[in-house]
Amino acid sequence: MRKFIILAVFSILTAGASGQTGIAPLDIDQRTLQNGLQVVTVRDTATPLVSVQVWYRVGSKDDPDGKSGFAHMFEHMMFKATKNMPNEKMDRLTEDVGGFNNAFTADDTTAYYEVVPSNYLETLLWAESDRMVNLAVDKGNFESERDVVKEEYRQRYETNPYGMLFWYVDNLSYKVHPYKRPGIGNLEELSAATLEDAFKFYREYYRPDNAALIVVGDFDSEQLDRWVDKYFGRIEKPADNIKRVTAVEPPRTETARFIKLRPNVPLPAVAITYLAPPSTSNEIPALEIAAAILSDGRSSRIYQELIYKQQLAQDAGFFTDIRTDTGLLTFYGIAASGKSIEAIEAAFLKEISKLKTEGPTADELMKAKNKLVVGILEGRETVNGKAQAIGNAIIYQNDPNAVNSDVAKLQRVTIEDVVQVMNKHFDENKRTVIYYKQGDETGAKK
Repeated sequence: MRKFIILAVFSILTAGASGQTGIAPLDIDQRTLQNGLQVVTVRDTATPLVSVQVWYRVGSKDDPDGKSGFAHMFEHMMFKATKNMPNEKMDRLTEDVGGFNNAFTADDTTAYYEVVPSNYLETLLWAESDRMVNLAVDKGNFESERDVVKEEYRQRYETNPYGMLFWYVDNLSYKVHPYKRPGIGNLEELSAATLEDAFKFYREYYRPDNAALIVVGDFDSEQLDRWVDKYFGRIEKPADNIKRVTAVEPPRTETARFIKLRPNVPLPAVAITYLAPPSTSNEIPALEIAAAILSDGRSSRIYQELIYKQQLAQDAGFFTDIRTDTGLLTFYGIAASGKSIEAIEAAFLKEISKLKTEGPTADELMKAKNKLVVGILEGRETVNGKAQAIGNAIIYQNDPNAVNSDVAKLQRVTIEDVVQVMNKHFDENKRTVIYYKQGDETGAKK
């Protein structure tokens, strides 16, 4: 498989201006049921496996007011009992036949996925349709999963010396958009959630017209259609409209600076954020390439300058957090012993300025494309990876077929495109800067 990837990448990088990548597109079939459920399938008989995924258009941005972390907590509840299944039955239906299951919550979506031998496909379709409408939203399940999420918060943020830095990245970078509520929530707002909130949330968002069913693997297409109609087609579409986020994050007009103190921070750190365009923007490929040039690997500009040469930071990087609405472009650095976060901030600004004025070299551009394309190809080696890519295309591009054009879009990015997006989105006077230090946390968000 590695040989195939290398040859495919070589084909892409030598395709030239014609944009012919030589990669076979995924053969996607799609339809929409009368109840609004989007059904997307790809037949892949390379292995006797099938991936079943259900992506709901609900994420942490849809948390009830004053109850952040709710969508993530509800994801946990979806693995509890239903009218027809006892607790943890999804584990038995997958793990006991040699498969697996999992889920994740992001700002814009919550997705559930399973991989099983293909002869268990019908069982998994039934199970996913059952928990779409028959989840047992009861006090015991609600309180136990809320406690689990609280413990996740403690481990990920309170006991992790730098966990709260990234909590603050979301919380302080937005003024009005609910993206400012980090997906994990916080202990106070998780405690404020009620069983009634859970039932209302379930009825509001877990419905066929707010979901996409994705099936990739070894199946008979006609038989699959019959099963989908049998198990999902009978679910009624609710009469009420789905509540959507309408808040619009305003453009930044100035730099905002914050100092946050925590008692368990061994060395100071800094984060710098800029606002990113929404996921449907045609600027995203150029921003992804800029991110690879700045921060992908030990040969990247940030590693070479801040860690290797100047030895300002023990850890530093940059990442794009692209969302359906306004996302974030985030630099972060943890100071090396005896070094200052002021020096790290200045070094970040210098690297930004260089890329804005000089652009990447031709070698840097090709290397970045190479890495990104390899990542795409490796991610799609399995039926689960293909289904995951389709789910991302549905949520973030509003089109499952976008998976068949992302490599070509990356390939078309030029040095001038990188310079243009850097100058457009990295205005030195429109930053959010967070200094994160050891100290008394009085007034810090719990």
